[in-house]
Amino acid sequence: MTKNTKADKYGNESISSLKGADRVRQRPGVIFGSDGLEGCQHSVFEILSNSIDEAKEGYGNVIEVTRFADNSIMVKDYGRGIPLDYNPKEERYNWELVFCELYAGGKYKNNSGENYEFSLGLNGLGSCATQYSSEYMDVIVFRDGFKHDLHFEKGENIGGLKKEKFNYESTGTCIKWKPDLQVFTDINIPLEYFKTVLKKQAVVNSGILFKLFDEESGQNYEYCYENGIVDYIKEICGEKGFTDVQFYETSTKGRDREDKPEYKVKMQIAFCFNNEINMLEYYHNSSFLEYGGAPDKAVKAALVYEIDKCMKARNKYNKDEAKITFADIQDSLILVTNSFSTITSYENQTKKSITNRFIQEAMTDFLKQQLEIYFIENKMESEKILEQVLVNKRSRETAEKTRINIKKKLNGSIDISNRVKKFVDCRTKDLSRRELYIVEGDSALGSCKLGRDAEFQAIMPVRGKILNCLKAEYDSIFKSDIIVDLLKVLGCGVEINSKHNKDLNTFDLNNLRWNKIIICTDADVDGFQIRTLILAMLYRLVPTLIQQGKVFIAESPLYEIVYKNKSYFAYSDKEKVDITAKMGGKYSIQRSKGLGENQPEMMWQTTMNPESRRLIQVVPDDYQKTAEYFDLLLGDNLPGRKSFIEEHGYKYLEMIDVS
Repeated sequence: MTKNTKADKYGNESISSLKGADRVRQRPGVIFGSDGLEGCQHSVFEILSNSIDEAKEGYGNVIEVTRFADNSIMVKDYGRGIPLDYNPKEERYNWELVFCELYAGGKYKNNSGENYEFSLGLNGLGSCATQYSSEYMDVIVFRDGFKHDLHFEKGENIGGLKKEKFNYESTGTCIKWKPDLQVFTDINIPLEYFKTVLKKQAVVNSGILFKLFDEESGQNYEYCYENGIVDYIKEICGEKGFTDVQFYETSTKGRDREDKPEYKVKMQIAFCFNNEINMLEYYHNSSFLEYGGAPDKAVKAALVYEIDKCMKARNKYNKDEAKITFADIQDSLILVTNSFSTITSYENQTKKSITNRFIQEAMTDFLKQQLEIYFIENKMESEKILEQVLVNKRSRETAEKTRINIKKKLNGSIDISNRVKKFVDCRTKDLSRRELYIVEGDSALGSCKLGRDAEFQAIMPVRGKILNCLKAEYDSIFKSDIIVDLLKVLGCGVEINSKHNKDLNTFDLNNLRWNKIIICTDADVDGFQIRTLILAMLYRLVPTLIQQGKVFIAESPLYEIVYKNKSYFAYSDKEKVDITAKMGGKYSIQRSKGLGENQPEMMWQTTMNPESRRLIQVVPDDYQKTAEYFDLLLGDNLPGRKSFIEEHGYKYLEMIDVS
């Protein structure tokens, strides 16, 4: 039996632990959730949260944040100032406990929150963890008639506590530091992060003024909401809400389990209903809960229960109709909860979700009670809510049926067993050469098929005038065989702009089977209309193809001029005049026939030969202007269309086909 000397070295001395600053510097993801930019951002929030806790307790109502051009940050408050002097009870200086000891701070005593009743920084990691992860940190505290100074470098204190008598205007704490690139992979926190975080903190901490200065841009920003979440919801809702803002507030006590300690909870809930905007945001102890947790479960349970109960009481459901889901309510809901508790169970240190069972149950019961009263006392408003939720529900159910049908229709490749009717493919598989001609009618299919270069040019006929995709609903659009066939031939899927059909977004430009998509219609009113309807379809269902310059229009000649047994083609009246002016003898002019009547040789020469054809690339220079024109000419803007025809219609009188 061979002796494993490597294994023998594994003994009592093999076990080691990270000590001091290395606990954070070598494993930042454990504390901050990430060693990247997100973790770096969270390290900023840990310092900010301490200043917020002070202001919430009534000590200083202004917090100043500076974002420096070198990625350093400063947070200044006008609170009581962090106690830094010697602590006889702990037999250590307080500055060591705050800045050099994880799980220490002024928020622990008996879980009661003696110093901070509702604290954002309850885990006691913030100041120390951020200090450990910094290239340097400077701390200035004004309190007890003194100015206190501390300086740290890479997690180590340099020079101890410096203290001098000082005649300050206000007590407070100022911390400036620079996140360390040896700890985080990215420390360039964007300005938008600071703006977003400070705005959210202003929302949930009513009356506190947050000031932000960005050294890089020289810009100053201020955020303050005197009425907290109510003012915030009014700002989000604007003039488009169809109910007033409701605001409920309460305080209670409870425990998560019989054997767990009792704790205090304070909660605020505000909401309104809006047809165009929806938003759900949850905050706990001022921290934005990205994943919600207990408040999210409470809100969903209470709203579904009470609205469903009201639907049944007022006989809103059809016979055998399925009950509403929260998604049907959320489509038209703007809601913010803002809760605080003296004991909080976060899912992890990054505080993006809380798991307190009592908070969930208390909020559910409280919201149910308030909603029941609201629906009884506000009959007209509650009727609007019920009707809109039903519209959302039925729209969702229709969309789900449509989704199943569309996926069935659009899935699958074009092969012998699944061939698109009358589509004529080309031979080459080289995507950089393949061209798809979308032509008008079966007759044009024949002449184009014979006139093309079958190596790289494919033909897809469009039979008659296709559906106006700008006005039609998705379920109507995908009932059209012409449109579904064309999407199959394109191969790139569809882009769906609908809240109920987001998962139908199957678009992938890499799956496009063509280098060029060429629309080829007759040079008459009907041809122009068909061309416009095809463009509208592409604009609605695959707009990226237009944006990427993949869509073209093949110009068809207006006139064929025969001179000395040779044909010349004019694509406009001006070209006709220019061509005939050069001809010395007799010539004949014939208005160009429809594509289906053209000889294959003429089709090749005028519209298909890359050397002689004329293609117009469809590229919206101004996307907004394109959208306005499509709405004007093909959409629901009927008054605008009437005015446009009155103003410009005379220009096109000679093109009207009236017998």
